[in-house]
Amino acid sequence: MTADPPFWLYIVGFALLLGPLVTVHELGHYLVGRLFKVRATAFSIGFGREIFGRTDKLGTRWKLSLLPLGGYVQFKGDMNPASIPDHDTLAKMTPEERDGAFQFTPLWQRALIVAAGPFTNLVVAIAIFAGFFMAYGQPVQGGPDQTNVVVAFPADSPAKAAGVAKGDKIVSVDGRTVANFSALRNYVIMHPDENIVLGIERDGDRIRVPVTTGSFEQKDEFGNTAKLGLLGIESSPYVMKPVGPLQSIGLAWGECTNMVRMMVTGIGQIFVGQRSVEELGGPIKMAKWSGEQLSLGPQAFVAFVAFVSLNLAFINILPIPALDGGHLAFYAAEAIRRKPVNPRGQEMAFRAGVAVVLALMLFVTVNDLLTLPIFGR
Repeated sequence: MTADPPFWLYIVGFALLLGPLVTVHELGHYLVGRLFKVRATAFSIGFGREIFGRTDKLGTRWKLSLLPLGGYVQFKGDMNPASIPDHDTLAKMTPEERDGAFQFTPLWQRALIVAAGPFTNLVVAIAIFAGFFMAYGQPVQGGPDQTNVVVAFPADSPAKAAGVAKGDKIVSVDGRTVANFSALRNYVIMHPDENIVLGIERDGDRIRVPVTTGSFEQKDEFGNTAKLGLLGIESSPYVMKPVGPLQSIGLAWGECTNMVRMMVTGIGQIFVGQRSVEELGGPIKMAKWSGEQLSLGPQAFVAFVAFVSLNLAFINILPIPALDGGHLAFYAAEAIRRKPVNPRGQEMAFRAGVAVVLALMLFVTVNDLLTLPIFGR
């Protein structure tokens, strides 16, 4: 097991992780807003009391705030950093004062401004993964006829016990086509100790084989553990195939979609009790993981940055009021109804959304604290 990094590396890793990712997210909002001539009154990295800042010639206050757990762009007409519309102020604005106010821009422009933040985080993740594919190549199995072909079984294999044989080609799992062994593995590791059905090609026939997956606890160099599903098969070895720029982008997109599927599956399993809430990570765990990955070198840390950037994009696009996805949900309702949602209803929904986000942040922070060694967990 690798020794724990020094404490200062957690701080540096957390700053190098969250600072740039929050900045590019908010820059996405800001730059698209500027494109549509919407005035930004504040651009903040962090929340709460301002530590230092400056105001530019356009009237935007650029600042660093006390709580480094996110950031925001506050546009003209917003009530607060959560971008809740200030309807009382908006109603009193003259036509001249409405110029540059976010709420008076066309609906499609507001939607693009809001979507730009998560989209920027997605672009960062794709760019990093594409860079890795270009630098190291695409892992592929020995040949087209060897893809997903079972060549051996380790001891105590759940697949072998269920009737899978050497030479079988696994083409689907629970009705979902698996193009390669990596897709099969990604599905299985998220379903420990569960009943699944493998679709198999054997001697020219298609058969279905029910399998109860096994499980094992994987521990990394720093003692972090995760419960993973186990099928117990070995396929042909991988070789690294060189790829070009365009192909690397497609592969990176596929990597992102696979990760999002795994996120959704994991969150669903936590809600139904199949996984422990201890697997949720808040700011303390994020700092811990970022320091650990930074201690492993630039490659490990950059890969972690891509994963967290994708997480930020995914979380922010959820239809929770006060998050980007909540705003987009209201804009979708406005597009369908041909008029905005009632201002009072919007305000109540946004305030409820802020309460939910703060409650979740408090929960994961307490969860982080309880898993620290000082509590014997």
